[in-house]
Amino acid sequence: MAISSLSSPAIKRSHSNIQHWLLPVAVAVVLAALPMFLSSYLQDLVLKIVIYAIFALSLELLVGTTGLISLGHAAFFGIAAYITVLASSDSSASSIGWLLPLAMLGAGAYALFVGALSLRTKGVYFIMVTLAFAQMAYFVFHDTSIGGGSDGIFLTFRPALRIGDFTLLDLEKPLHMYFLVIGCLVASYALLAMIQRSRFGHALAGIRANEQRMRATGYNTYHYKLAAFVIAAMLAGLAGFLMVAKNGAVNPELLSWHESGAVLLMIILGGLGSLRGAIIGAAAFILLKEFYSSETIFGQIAHSWQMTLGLTMIFFVAVMPNGLIGLVAQWKRSRAGKRRLTPHPSHHTETPHD
Repeated sequence: MAISSLSSPAIKRSHSNIQHWLLPVAVAVVLAALPMFLSSYLQDLVLKIVIYAIFALSLELLVGTTGLISLGHAAFFGIAAYITVLASSDSSASSIGWLLPLAMLGAGAYALFVGALSLRTKGVYFIMVTLAFAQMAYFVFHDTSIGGGSDGIFLTFRPALRIGDFTLLDLEKPLHMYFLVIGCLVASYALLAMIQRSRFGHALAGIRANEQRMRATGYNTYHYKLAAFVIAAMLAGLAGFLMVAKNGAVNPELLSWHESGAVLLMIILGGLGSLRGAIIGAAAFILLKEFYSSETIFGQIAHSWQMTLGLTMIFFVAVMPNGLIGLVAQWKRSRAGKRRLTPHPSHHTETPHD
């Protein structure tokens, strides 16, 4: 009896963990099976959504977990993309084994520099400093020959991963590209889920809730925020590497404040504080953008897709303050409220018949 009572909490925790991971695993399996049913256009659209989902997850670590609102996150996305192209060989495919870490480390190195300075500020000042650093990086690539100016530069050969004479991954092949991107999304989600459950993640959540109290308990909050800033930048660098490998080209617009604003809208749309919300928000944003920019559906209005998308975003934020991820909880609360208001049949008294 005692053994049974002691093991019950452990069983409940195990059951909770299985339920927590069940949906992400199911989504990963569905995504892996999609190439069998989708056209090349729809596969490309799924790839775009998944890459932006990784990008959104990286910003979620800053905004949703740590409470740091950045308007310069696209700088790390774009810098990694430029590093990928500039470091690639013009005569043969470069190895993913060193090109991907180089792109991520380059984004992380710039984040270490930016974060070391910007994290000494707070609130709106932090937002403006991150925006300033991102715009500085944007103009370096836009106004100089290092990045091909406003036209950008092309990737001559997409990266590959070879072991001896055997090619493990060749990103020129659509299926190889597809499964690498899906694998990176799964790895990014798992990493951030583990961070959130770790002591480091709990410290970041404490900083978001009350940084003053965290300092009073002995935490060096500056170092924690800087570590989160660099990790988020490296994940954004991963997304940048995948984007340039997919498109075969890079231009300065990847570093613009519009890109930073778009990814911020994605996590707001999905629901702040939720990894699943970041992925849902990225998918919803990209699909809405594709929908509103379709001339087949909207004709000439499709050229003004920014206006229609903006109005939709305002409507969603007003109706769903907790984002798309909060819809289920909102629906459950609504049903619970209706059940409380509806009297139970047993509470009615029967009128006696004459």
